[in-house]
Amino acid sequence: MISAKLRGALLCTALLLVSACAGGPLGGRPETPAGSSQETSAPAKTAANGVMKSDNVEHVANIPRTAPLNGPDDLNTDLAFQGDYAYVGNFGGFTIYDISDPTKPEIVSQVSCPAQQNDITVYGDLLILSIDEPRSGPECDSRDDRRSWEGLRIFDISDKKSPRYVSAVQTDCGSHTHTMVPAGETLYVYVSSPGPEPESETCQPPHELIQIVEIPVQDPQSAKMAAKPDLFPERSTSENGSGCHDITAYPEKNVAAAACFGDGVILDISNPVEPKVVQRLNDPENFQIWHSATFNNDGTKIVFGDELGGGAMATCDRNTPPTKGADAVYDLVNGQLERRGYFKIPREQQPDENCVAHNGSLIPVPGKDVMVQSWYQGGVSIWDFTDSANPKEIGFFERGPDETGGTVGSWSAYYYNGYIYSSDMRQGLDVLRITHPLTDPAQQVKMDDFNVQTQKSY
Repeated sequence: MISAKLRGALLCTALLLVSACAGGPLGGRPETPAGSSQETSAPAKTAANGVMKSDNVEHVANIPRTAPLNGPDDLNTDLAFQGDYAYVGNFGGFTIYDISDPTKPEIVSQVSCPAQQNDITVYGDLLILSIDEPRSGPECDSRDDRRSWEGLRIFDISDKKSPRYVSAVQTDCGSHTHTMVPAGETLYVYVSSPGPEPESETCQPPHELIQIVEIPVQDPQSAKMAAKPDLFPERSTSENGSGCHDITAYPEKNVAAAACFGDGVILDISNPVEPKVVQRLNDPENFQIWHSATFNNDGTKIVFGDELGGGAMATCDRNTPPTKGADAVYDLVNGQLERRGYFKIPREQQPDENCVAHNGSLIPVPGKDVMVQSWYQGGVSIWDFTDSANPKEIGFFERGPDETGGTVGSWSAYYYNGYIYSSDMRQGLDVLRITHPLTDPAQQVKMDDFNVQTQKSY
């Protein structure tokens, strides 16, 4: 989701593109082009509570938001995993769940620490939050009346029942999302943020596309800014909107994929503090906001998602083409990525349901390329892109329209040790299970931890 501080230039682009998308026939979606998926998944059924899902998906559990993180503005955000614990970010702070029995998750602790949007990662005894909202200071009791600080907050989670604030690092234009790149006893954190904002105290031009924070694992209090690589010099001196939304690193392969609003970027991260651009991808006809990236397991493909409308708009309706607000599948050919196809959920959403491609992860199926992904009010989709040119959905879960309106639905949906966990912005934590010949082998893969933006092979 794009923060409220996204520049007018980007919003203008969004409105223009949405306008252009609205020209399809009123009676149905525009004709599906080659390389995009509109195949219907497994048969659907509607449960008594209004949930619609494919027959092969089971809704195992739901844990509603609870105080102090259940106010009208306390929306759930991203997820991370470690051992028998799931960590859920929230605009009001974060929650730690015990998922040793995934059918009965239990809240271990909740930390009230307000900020937008509290995207979350965990590493050893450290938990890191992204703060993309200027506040009076880095501590959890800071206020939003003096807007002088934003960046990363760091917590000690060695005691899961009592997480402890440790330190913070201020970053230019805050941190919309962040990505961990471990290197021995040092944890490098790539910070993604939109900017600049000439009128802001915290986001002055020029704004390099990413910033790199160095956190000594044994001494997190001494965390500091390590580098501000100027990847695109022609952008960093501009007062117009620039920056990256999200970066996915694959440290084993010394590579990262950055979704940088107008571009998809491949980076060589063999030296983590000096990333180098390998390739820039552009798709102005179909992509408006390059939102996120996912490598397949062997690093020969990348899925880039487009968050058309910034997550607040209904782009899964009949009038928006299937290549917009969708996923693009790229294959690595002779060292360069080439686009093969598009994927978008095949179920039409209502005009008042915000829906667009959002956060997802691989399902660890050896030899196959399968993902689970959130689509806000479009719910959770499980899809197969083994055939890059013909991706198809194999299962789904979604609720009906949210009568309260606003930007709601599934923020993140990730697979972890046999189950799918969905962080629903208002409904809380959902646990799902898919039964399908394609995904069943994934149940044999056990992970010790999982931070989606730092991929590990399986």
